[in-house]
Amino acid sequence: MKEALRLAPEILERYRKLDTTCVSDANDKLGLPACGLYHVGPAVRGRSCCGQAFTVHYVPCGTVKGTVGDFLDDVEAGQVVVIDNGGRDYCTVWGDIMSLDAHLKGVAGTIIDGVCRDLPAIERIGYPIYSKGAYMVTGKDRVYVDAVEVPVSASGLQVNPGDVMMADDSGAVRIPLEHALEVLEIAEGIAETEARIEALVREGTPLKEARRMTGYHKLQTHEEH
Repeated sequence: MKEALRLAPEILERYRKLDTTCVSDANDKLGLPACGLYHVGPAVRGRSCCGQAFTVHYVPCGTVKGTVGDFLDDVEAGQVVVIDNGGRDYCTVWGDIMSLDAHLKGVAGTIIDGVCRDLPAIERIGYPIYSKGAYMVTGKDRVYVDAVEVPVSASGLQVNPGDVMMADDSGAVRIPLEHALEVLEIAEGIAETEARIEALVREGTPLKEARRMTGYHKLQTHEEH
């Protein structure tokens, strides 16, 4: 497939100032399909990542064996690796050596529809990784990569190469590349409104009144035109 469009660095930098909750709410405001990757959470808390997707697809091994991590040589700095391992929880597709290599290359983070391992080492490295859990059993000779930079599935959502991926302690979201700018603008507005509500509450304004003043109850609601 053709190479995905690269967003301007300033667009991604604006995204990095937001959290996944504002982006999810913006997605709802626009009436787009769900963007949250259900049951995908931080392997190690206190990190965040944002970047365009580099997609990886795994399949179970049969008589054919294949590699499980060599694709990292093709990932560029700033990208987020999105791995479709079919939600498998009986073998891992990411660990400490891959985390170190990705970290040294400036890869933004990794999101897995599956599990990872080596959490103590990943925490020491400081690499952002999000998965459906941890399990020590290797994926070698159990699964292998059959394609990269193709449409994949993560928690039932299609992720295409170049889609914007974000993750933090609240979870992971994907923003289709074709909606990246409109989601960003709405999410920034939501973040500003929530900041105003917080300021009002700190000043002593009752929460109900602060919400009324800022239009909070329609903040995430899609309105047909």
